[in-house]
Amino acid sequence: MSESKNLRTETIVLAGGCFWCLEAVFVEVEGVLAVTSGYIAGHLENPSYERICDGDTGHAEAVRIEFDPAVITCADLLDIFFVIHDPTTLNRQGNDVGTQYRSAIFTRDAEQEETARRKILELEHQGVFPDPIVTQVQAAPHFWPAEAYHHNYFARNPYQSYCQYVVAPKVAKLRSKFAKRLKAT
Repeated sequence: MSESKNLRTETIVLAGGCFWCLEAVFVEVEGVLAVTSGYIAGHLENPSYERICDGDTGHAEAVRIEFDPAVITCADLLDIFFVIHDPTTLNRQGNDVGTQYRSAIFTRDAEQEETARRKILELEHQGVFPDPIVTQVQAAPHFWPAEAYHHNYFARNPYQSYCQYVVAPKVAKLRSKFAKRLKAT
């Protein structure tokens, strides 16, 4: 029997600003098997990027992360998540403003929910951030994959200005603070 047939995977959905940023970071993490940009937690079926950007659908830009918990745990992924975005700004990441840019963790089961809530309490207790954490934690509703042109956006558009000024610094932060968690190149 091959190893891949024995592989146990888990999925979690994270929202922390533009999904291009989150995708670019998490695709580099060891144990992450797939990252899909998309939309979650809104009231419109089959949303489009244009509708999301209007800010009235209730969706968050997010990434669905499939990972191997034998290599990286949910708590480890959350450590990275809380370093690469600002979980203290409500409906905002830098110049990206609106509910679609909120900080949220969409869990798949009670264990993930407990891990997320425990991580937030731990960070608040340690005083890691000067302001309170506003990250929402909730059960994951339906996830809608984004349009194809959003997938691997940073890898395909590294010199685009948003990628240079917003995405690249987050990837650099990952590489600096979590070097031991990166996939072998």
